[in-house]
Amino acid sequence: MKTIRIAPAHLIPLSFLMIIIIGAVILYQPFCSADGCRTDLLTALFTATTSVCVTGLVVVDTYAHWSFWGQLVIMLLAQLGGLGIVTVVFGFIILTSKNISLGDRMLLKDALNMNDSRHLLRFLRRVIWGTFIVEGIGALFYMIDFIPRLGVMKGIWASIFQAVSAFCNAGMDVVGPDSMISLRTSPLLMIVTMVLIVLGGLGYVVWFDILRGIKRGFKKHFSPIQIVKRLPEHTRLVILLTLVLIFGGMVVFFILEYNNTETMGLMNTGDKIMNSLFQSVTLRTAGFVSVPQEKLTSASCVAGCMLMFIGGSPVGTAGGVKTVTMFLVIMNAQSYISGRSETVVFKRRISEELMRKASAIIAVSFLTVFTFTILLLLTNPISLEDALYEVVSASATVGLSRGLTPNLNEIGKVIIISAMYLGRIGPISMAIFFSKDASDKNKVHFTDGNFYVG
Repeated sequence: MKTIRIAPAHLIPLSFLMIIIIGAVILYQPFCSADGCRTDLLTALFTATTSVCVTGLVVVDTYAHWSFWGQLVIMLLAQLGGLGIVTVVFGFIILTSKNISLGDRMLLKDALNMNDSRHLLRFLRRVIWGTFIVEGIGALFYMIDFIPRLGVMKGIWASIFQAVSAFCNAGMDVVGPDSMISLRTSPLLMIVTMVLIVLGGLGYVVWFDILRGIKRGFKKHFSPIQIVKRLPEHTRLVILLTLVLIFGGMVVFFILEYNNTETMGLMNTGDKIMNSLFQSVTLRTAGFVSVPQEKLTSASCVAGCMLMFIGGSPVGTAGGVKTVTMFLVIMNAQSYISGRSETVVFKRRISEELMRKASAIIAVSFLTVFTFTILLLLTNPISLEDALYEVVSASATVGLSRGLTPNLNEIGKVIIISAMYLGRIGPISMAIFFSKDASDKNKVHFTDGNFYVG
């Protein structure tokens, strides 16, 4: 009997789709809703998709509509969605395949940014343990505030749910109807949430590089600067880009919203800085809000769309096209303008294959956003600003909304479901797809054509 073998490029979207369908079926059951009645199928499907894709856009309030069991299912789906990229999918390929080809191992090694495919299982185990440890510590810090605020049982549950949701960049909570808006004066909750979001968005490769660098630095008595200089170039680049985007975004929002009385205008200077920082961090695909997004200025919306489109860093829980991907495309343009024949970062050359992959991801992601925005405008009586913000948020798996999602018609909700799904599996699947061996297609070489650009 011939064994049907699914390629990794196909297995990833199919795995996410399977989890979404199973989640929707479970959430459709009466015991998952707070009132004991069946939730309509589209709402169940939307909630399962936003959970698995760790987006955070919702059509019903998570804290009010769903029972404890429904909330538990949502949290587990978010955990699977956040971990599924490197564990459920890649782990399934390694652990269950009877015959893993060298090509598959090379694909996995490339997707995980690892130098040696022999240590994939060890890497995955460290990812799982690291995730649970970080989420557990985050939950303990949340309990300091949530238990006195909500009571023991609800406080513990809200802390666990919030920790998983923040680390996985899911953006959902079970505290109340306004996310972090009513909690924005609590430095503890704001800081813990931001730390979890950033840790989830940094990427696991960066985690382990930093830990390994610190351990080596202590043994050899290196200074902090020496430790940083000895980190791998990918990790140094991710840290630099993360700091620039977070604090650059904070300055932008502080300036743009300083006098906006409907967002930060009435806050004191300290709260303005804290909430500007939170807005910049949450736009990195988290979805928690401390100020109403529909009240942001138009300039802030444009800046927000840019940050959401970029997203977090590779091999983490964040979405978007990823920081390194966008940076490489910009550097490629800079190299061409300056007349350099190759792109160099930290005195390391960027391969042509990697540049082509980055350009393909940016192009396809931009086309996806453009297409879904047009479709949303055609099917719903909404403004371009709201439609673009919603689609970018969905396709970058951010979860921020200008109050649009619950008011969309059924077609609009299906469009957002599709955007969330494609946004979650898209960049990853494309990265693997463009890594596939194309030797057969490259056997034929053609003469140069006479084309013009610019």
